[in-house]
Amino acid sequence: MKRKFLTNLTLLVSLNLLIKPFWVLGIDLTVQNTVGANEYGFYFSLLSFSLLLNIVQDMGIASFNNRNIARNHDLVPKLLPNILLLKLLLAVAYFSISLTLAWLIGYQFIQIKLLVVLLFNQFLNSMNLYLRSNVGGLQLFRTDSLLSVTDRLLMIIICSLLLWGNVTKSEFRIEWFVYAQTAAYFLTTIITLIVVLKRTRLKKISFDLTVTRNIIKQSYPYALLGLLMVLYYRTDSVMLERLLDDGKLQAGIYAQGFRILDAASMLGFLFAGILLPMFAKMIKQGDLVIPLFRFSFLLLIVPAITAAVALNFYRYEVMDFLYREHTGEAAEIFGILMISFVFMCCSIIFGTLLTANGSMRELNTIALISVALNIMLNLLLIPHYQALGSALASMITQVFAAFFQMLRVMKVLDFFPGLKIITQMATFISLLILTGILLQYTEIKWIYGFLLISLTGILLAFALKILPFRETFYNRT
Repeated sequence: MKRKFLTNLTLLVSLNLLIKPFWVLGIDLTVQNTVGANEYGFYFSLLSFSLLLNIVQDMGIASFNNRNIARNHDLVPKLLPNILLLKLLLAVAYFSISLTLAWLIGYQFIQIKLLVVLLFNQFLNSMNLYLRSNVGGLQLFRTDSLLSVTDRLLMIIICSLLLWGNVTKSEFRIEWFVYAQTAAYFLTTIITLIVVLKRTRLKKISFDLTVTRNIIKQSYPYALLGLLMVLYYRTDSVMLERLLDDGKLQAGIYAQGFRILDAASMLGFLFAGILLPMFAKMIKQGDLVIPLFRFSFLLLIVPAITAAVALNFYRYEVMDFLYREHTGEAAEIFGILMISFVFMCCSIIFGTLLTANGSMRELNTIALISVALNIMLNLLLIPHYQALGSALASMITQVFAAFFQMLRVMKVLDFFPGLKIITQMATFISLLILTGILLQYTEIKWIYGFLLISLTGILLAFALKILPFRETFYNRT
C-alpha cells in the first residue's frame, strides 16, 4: 500500500511541480506586480469572500462522494445524476446568500460586479472538484493527476497571451485575470465531465429524491467542516479589507506573504487527495492504517519543516526578489505564515485520516472553536498590527487545530508516537536551525544558503532515520 501511495503521489507531485509553481510565481505574481498591491488587494479580498460561503454549493459532497465511491465503486451511476442536479440547486443558494451578504457588509457596485464573476468561477471549480472526486474514488489516480493540473495549464496559456503576447493595446487589468480563470475552469469542467461519463459508462440518467435527501443528510457534516476550515483559512484578508481604512493595501501586502504559503499548501492537499480514498478503503477492510499514516505524515512534514526553516532565514531576500513594493512588511508576514504551514500540513494528514474514519463530530468541534479563536484574534490584532496581526492570528489558529486533531488521531489509532521519533524530530529541527544560523555568518548568496539548508534537511531526514531510505525508495508493500 505504501508503494501504491508513493507511486501515485510521485506522479501527482511531479505534474503539479511542473505547472503550479509557474502559475503562482510566474503568472499570479506578475499580475500583482503589474496592477499593484492596492488593485490586487481589491481582487484578493473579493476572492477570499467568494470562498467563504463556497461550501454552500459543495455541502461536503466531494469528500462524501470520494469516501463512498472508494468503498463501493458501483455507487457512481446511482449518485452521479442526483448529485449533479443537487449541485445546480445549491449553486443558486450560494449565489443568493453570497450576494446578499456582500450587500449587507457594504460592498459597492464595482466590487459586486467583479464578485459575480468570481462566484461563477467558484461554481465551476466546485463542479470540477466533485467530478474529480469520482475519478479519485475509483482510484484512477493517474487520470486524476492529469486533471488536477488542467485548469492551471489553461490559465497559464491564456494569461501568458494577455501579459506577454501583445494581443491587447491597453495595460493589463485585474478583470482580465478573473475572466481568464473563468475560461480555464469552464473548459476543465467539460473535459472532466467527459472523462467521468466515459469511465462510469452511465447508460441512463434518473433522479431519485430519496437518494438526494440521503446525500444531503450524510454529507452535511463534511459541508460544515469545509465551511469552518475556509472561514479560519480565508477570513483574514476579508477582515483586513473591511476593518482598516487602508484595507485594500493591507490585504495586498498580506497576499504577498500568503502567496508562497498558498502554493506550498497545494502539496498537502495532493497528499489528502490520494490518502482519503486509500484510508477509507483500508478502514473498511480492517487493514492496519498506522504504517501508511506514519509514512505519509513524515513524508510531508519533513519537507514542510525544512521549507519553513530555510524560508524564514531568507524571508527578506525572497520578498525582495519577488516583489517591487512593501517587501519589508510582507517578509515579516511571510515568515510567520511559513511557520503556520508546518501545522497546516499536520492538520491535513490528521484531518484526512479522521475524515476517512468518519470522525466528523470531533473534526467539526475542533474547527468551530478554531474559527471563533481566529475571528477573535483578528479583531484584537488587526487594529494594532494590521496585516501582521492577521498572520499571527492564522499561526495561532493552525497550532491550536493541529494539536487537538493530533490528540484525536492518537485516540482513534490507539498509539503514541514514542520517545524515539520525538527525539529524532527535535534533533532534526535543532540541527536544521543551527545550519541556518551558521550560514548567516558567511558571505554566501541567499539562494545558495536556501539550497544548502534544504539539502541538509533531506540528508538529516535519512541520517536520523526519520525517513528510512530503503522504505522510501524500495518498499513493495
